Order: sequence, then structure tokens, then C-alpha cells
Amino acid sequence: MEPAVRKYLLRIVNTLSLGLLWLALNSTFGIMYDYAFIHDTIKLGNILFYCFFVASLTAYLWYIIRLWSKPLNFEE
Repeated sequence: MEPAVRKYLLRIVNTLSLGLLWLALNSTFGIMYDYAFIHDTIKLGNILFYCFFVASLTAYLWYIIRLWSKPLNFEE
């Protein structure tokens, strides 16, 4: 397999695997442990969950943008 194609496929795998991990973590802590839902009052767990959600989404998007902004040289 050519090196540029290999790097391109590795980018796709990294994007999908990290995205699925991010989704699994946030859905587990948010839905299964009930931190995403505000029932009567806002609790510390809700605040921490949403802070983690926004921070991890920002970090994930920063990583993906940085990963895909590097050009691939298919002519080599």
C-alpha cells in the first residue's frame, strides 16, 4: 500500500475511533449515570458533566481540525 493512502486511511480510522470513544463516554456518564438530565435542581454532577462535555468536544474538534489540515502528498 502506498504511504499517502496508508496515512489517509489512518486519519479516517483515528477520526472514527476517537469520535466513537467520545460519544460512548458522554452517553455513558450523561444518560446512564443521569448527569445529563436536570430533574428538580441543578446539581454539581450536572455542572461537572456539562463542563467536561464542552471541554472534551472542544479538544476533539481541535484535534480533528489539526489532523485534517495537514496536506497529504499523493504524488510521492
